[in-house]
Amino acid sequence: MSALFESKLSGLVLINRGKVRDIYRVDDDRLLIVASDRLSAFDLVLSQPIPGKGEVLTRLSDFWFEHTQDIVPNHRSDVTPEQVVTDPEERALLGDRALVVKRLDPLPVEAIVRGYIIGSGWKDYQRTGAICGIELPAGLVQADQLPEAIYTPSTKAVAGEHDENIDFDRTVDLLGRELAGQVRDISLRIYTSCAAFARDRGIIIADTKFEFGLDANGRLHLIDEVLTPDSSRFWPQNQYRPGVSPPSFDKQFVRDYLETLGWDKTPPAPELPPDIIGKTAAKYREAEERLTRTTL
Repeated sequence: MSALFESKLSGLVLINRGKVRDIYRVDDDRLLIVASDRLSAFDLVLSQPIPGKGEVLTRLSDFWFEHTQDIVPNHRSDVTPEQVVTDPEERALLGDRALVVKRLDPLPVEAIVRGYIIGSGWKDYQRTGAICGIELPAGLVQADQLPEAIYTPSTKAVAGEHDENIDFDRTVDLLGRELAGQVRDISLRIYTSCAAFARDRGIIIADTKFEFGLDANGRLHLIDEVLTPDSSRFWPQNQYRPGVSPPSFDKQFVRDYLETLGWDKTPPAPELPPDIIGKTAAKYREAEERLTRTTL
């Protein structure tokens, strides 16, 4: 399977190159988003791509956009990548990695929903008995399912800095009470619906991150990526055990490998051996196959 570390499109203006996505201007109303095969860990982009990763992210996001459109509109447009990337060689290199979307005003908040206690949430709970100011029952163990999903937003950090977990009141300061409440309630609805869907297909969505934007009329839209192995923590249901961190279908697999190296998390990041790259690519593909029931 081929890999695309960085896109170069001759007919479009590059607006931004993020950790994973390259964003191009199509016109005043639309953008072309290319999900590359770059992989970030500990806020650093690794030097080696994961073959096919960007295609999995794009196809899965499109799958979930379709699944959630009755809950909230999304940024998909009626224009196809083939209509804006006209060079045949460039189009072939993109594969399924590109999506033409509406140009919206992104909100300065990442909408994080947790259904299980793991990662930074587990660390916060051990220290304070709460996550983002939300008190939780005593006696929970690592990877326990929470009594109900909780909304634990964060700020969007500028390049080179870390996101900051915030409480709901801080999102009210940033967005206003009505919009903050709308983002919270819709995020919880999406997670609850999609987590139940995924569980029926053998995957636990432990937690996830959503992003939202507004159109010119102030209408809320779901944007960026949705419920992918990059934005979510996916666990195989048949290997889930409370008390331990379960194996995952997401990039936590790479993080776990890097943690064994004694690396101090400063640049440059260590290179990944071929077997870790291959296993990571396979995990991304398996997540898509299980959720969409499509054989890749």
